[in-house]
Amino acid sequence: MLSKVQLGKNGITENFISTLQSHFQKHRDVRIQVLKSAREDRDSMKKYEKKLLEKLGKNYTARTIGFVIKLKRWRTNRKEED
Repeated sequence: MLSKVQLGKNGITENFISTLQSHFQKHRDVRIQVLKSAREDRDSMKKYEKKLLEKLGKNYTARTIGFVIKLKRWRTNRKEED
C-alpha cells in the first residue's frame, strides 16, 4: 500500500524525517507531493530528492516524477549508483 505525505514551505526538517520514518514502519512506499510553497523550479526537486536520501540512509531509493517524489524502502542496503 502507498502512503502519501505533503512537503510544504518548511522544507525537510527533522520533524518531516521522523514523520517519513513512521510511515515506513507500516508502508514500503511513500509518495511525497511537493507543494508550490516549497519549490522554486524543477531543479529544486532533485535537491529535495538528494537531501531525503542523505537523511534516510542507504535502504531507500527515490524517483522524481514532476513535483512528486516516490520513496521506496528496501530490506537490504542498496549499492551506491554513480
